[in-house]
Amino acid sequence: MINLKGVSKKYSKDSVGLDNIDLCIEAGEFVSIVGQSGTGKTTLVKLLIAEEKPTSGTIEVGDWDITNIPHRHIPFLRRQIGVVFQDFKLLPTKTVRENVAFALQVAGESRHRIFDVVPKVLDIVGLSQKHDRYPHQLSGGEQQRVVIARSLVHRPKILIGDEPTGNLDSINTQEIIEILKKINEFGTTVLLVTHNREIVNQLRDRVVTLHDGKIIADEKEGKYRL
Repeated sequence: MINLKGVSKKYSKDSVGLDNIDLCIEAGEFVSIVGQSGTGKTTLVKLLIAEEKPTSGTIEVGDWDITNIPHRHIPFLRRQIGVVFQDFKLLPTKTVRENVAFALQVAGESRHRIFDVVPKVLDIVGLSQKHDRYPHQLSGGEQQRVVIARSLVHRPKILIGDEPTGNLDSINTQEIIEILKKINEFGTTVLLVTHNREIVNQLRDRVVTLHDGKIIADEKEGKYRL
């Protein structure tokens, strides 16, 4: 599903994002990517969604070699990869339903498909009863659930959570993690990029630890040890 071979990303002589890493993630896995700030976690996410290109090495996502992916193909790649960031970035003048539908509209999907898909993803994240609310009428956890719903509209094979609980309290954090686990149970590969030790240790799934741009640990049922 995801295969990185000898991947490095150098921003300058003295600034290295990733340093010759090898990483293979199978379809259907739930993997936590952990490490202190500046260890390469964000760089890894940017490479996987083709926001940046590696300095060396190869990156494969599914059947695609995205190492030097043409710019025109990037939108198609990103429909296979849903991304949930720490910042919600919802459109304040649109309702929950409209925010989720907008992701399909910009991709040129038909009204029929939008009408079919939006209620389904809102049901997955538990927001069917709040489809007509605006972002300012939602809690932080509910806003993040809208973001997750929006990331699911293209039925991505991979979902990346880049510090998705960073702005949430412990109760809302737990709710978001339960939703990510449910999505994983549907067969979606989930990468959780986080510095939250408690979350990682309770998941008891695979943990990849980065330090100074290198993978220093890769454990099948790991813990956040730094």
